[in-house]
Amino acid sequence: MAEFDFKLDFYKGKKVLVTGHTGFKGTWMCMLLVQAGAQVTGYALKPPTEPSVFALCGIENKINSVTGDIRDLAHLQQVFDETEPEIVIHMAAQPIVRESYRNPVYTYEVNVMGTVNILECVHMHPCVRSFVNVTTDKVYLNREWEWGYRENEELNGYDPYSNSKSCSELVTSSYRNSFMNPNDFEEGKNVKPAAVSTARAGNVIGGGDFAADRIIPDCVRAVLTGQEIIVRNPYSTRPYQHVLEPVAVYLMLAARQYEDSGLAGCYNVGPDETDCYTTGEIVTLFCEKWNCATGQQVSWRNEYDGGPHEANFLKLDCAKLKGVFGWKPVWNVEKAMEKIVEWTIVYRDGGDIAAVMNRQIGEFIGK
Repeated sequence: MAEFDFKLDFYKGKKVLVTGHTGFKGTWMCMLLVQAGAQVTGYALKPPTEPSVFALCGIENKINSVTGDIRDLAHLQQVFDETEPEIVIHMAAQPIVRESYRNPVYTYEVNVMGTVNILECVHMHPCVRSFVNVTTDKVYLNREWEWGYRENEELNGYDPYSNSKSCSELVTSSYRNSFMNPNDFEEGKNVKPAAVSTARAGNVIGGGDFAADRIIPDCVRAVLTGQEIIVRNPYSTRPYQHVLEPVAVYLMLAARQYEDSGLAGCYNVGPDETDCYTTGEIVTLFCEKWNCATGQQVSWRNEYDGGPHEANFLKLDCAKLKGVFGWKPVWNVEKAMEKIVEWTIVYRDGGDIAAVMNRQIGEFIGK
């Protein structure tokens, strides 16, 4: 097994373009890159929630933040022309399963054609050396079995969100094979193509997620308004990980394949098996950590609403990521929940959001 080696200083002075930078994961990504000294350009719509962690932490003032729609190829090409990025990390998406049932056409437009557009720009701009497309653990055909899915399993998500991300994986593979295949590169005759990877992450939690129809944001909204937490499906099992876990992997992967394109490929990014929790268990853990930190007593109740189909059991096999890079998770779910509660208390009390995020990043990277 390789020895895991990830240093943020690789990014000092690098030109990095991040799509979806105004979202929850995108904001944490930009905070990490700014700490590393990168020249960051973000391309996204306005923040998808109100409040938003993007606005709260003030990161917009430290990067080149471009408001744009990933479906607008001409505008996206213009941004590539102007910024000439070396590294591109694609996180722009419609990420909510229930929203994909309400608005499937929009979901496919963003998640499929958005991927086509960003890959077209990468393909047409030889300045790009490394590209990472962030997808999801839901890309797999879910057979509800108890072992983790591996990167060579069949892709065929059930709902429009999951399926659109499966399509995004296929689009990425096609562009890699057709236009960015390192086997087609001949020294002195053409420009070396970008190294292209996809990263399939499990359920991500962390401070600053205000999205609808997600369990931890639902918990946070409830405790901040003095209400009981409502759980619509307490028995579904998911792999939970702090947002810094996959974000650090995306940056590590982009950096390593920048230096060695032979490392490019498809990688699962998830927690150890002990951190696969049912929804009911993860809410109970949140309540315990919140009660301990604040002295308040919060609880939850089961109100299964018979909503649209969502997978009941899903986890990832991350042996490839561990074997190739020597990677292992830094924080388990208990530690992740402590960090969520810490962030939420600072937010509740009107404290310095950027400071708590930078402190948590420093603790994480230091580990």
